[in-house]
Amino acid sequence: MTPEFHLYLPQLRTPVADIVERARAADAAGFTGIAFMDHLVPPLAPDQNMWEAMTLASWVLARTATLKVGHLVLCDSFRHPAVLAREAVTLDHASGGRFELGLGWGSVPDELETFGVGSSSARHRLTRLAESLTLLRALWAGETVTHYGEHFTLVGARQRPVPTRPIPLTIGGTGPRTLELVRAHADWWNIPVQHLDRLAALRDRKGDARVSLQTMTALVPSEHDRAEVTATARRRFGGTVMGENLLLGTAPELAERFSALHADGVDRFYVWFTDFAPPATLAAFTDVIEAVAR
Repeated sequence: MTPEFHLYLPQLRTPVADIVERARAADAAGFTGIAFMDHLVPPLAPDQNMWEAMTLASWVLARTATLKVGHLVLCDSFRHPAVLAREAVTLDHASGGRFELGLGWGSVPDELETFGVGSSSARHRLTRLAESLTLLRALWAGETVTHYGEHFTLVGARQRPVPTRPIPLTIGGTGPRTLELVRAHADWWNIPVQHLDRLAALRDRKGDARVSLQTMTALVPSEHDRAEVTATARRRFGGTVMGENLLLGTAPELAERFSALHADGVDRFYVWFTDFAPPATLAAFTDVIEAVAR
């Protein structure tokens, strides 16, 4: 089975028009989808401009024809599950089935406290996510839902229309409770790159979910450019988890790396480019996608 490549594009520093341009360039280059982040303030860059996640996804879906659009991942605490269920179904119908839902329990707990949108307690966030996932599935079924839970109460709740198809769901993480949610709900399990060495050991605990991986990637156009590309990547992302697991190389070198990861069981790659994915880089990455497909 040929792996999918999705562009991961954090929506900060970049005008919306340029994000749409990159989405269209990714589509033309052979990417299957694009994914954005979901925060109330940009991590490690609080003074930068940033766009809201669901609104931006709507805008990009409206301006592309075939690209899947989603997030890696939405923060469960930001939205009531009834609101999220309605948003997801609306985008599903509006896009002809191109919206995908990535959902997590929040990677930056401090922002929940800063903006007063939820508890930073790990237990609270995890149990809330579990309850949200259960309610999403129930509401998407179109039946009447009565639910008395720890975090939510729904009495005689019903939403129509139902989705055009089962909306694909991505959940990330390697903790025991998170993997329980993956087995119960997920179509895709995103394994954190720093835990990739645990893939073989955890494979049996993911259920039927397929494996995805976010990769920090630096494409070297030619040997003449290698030193400059390397220096730029290290300057921008050195010392971060993603930077420490950087994939750097020419198109043939990257194709070899991605092919090896696919052989180990990764079926989707969320590619985060160190040069912020200008159209020229996306066009050049076509060679990687085509080589891996062969």
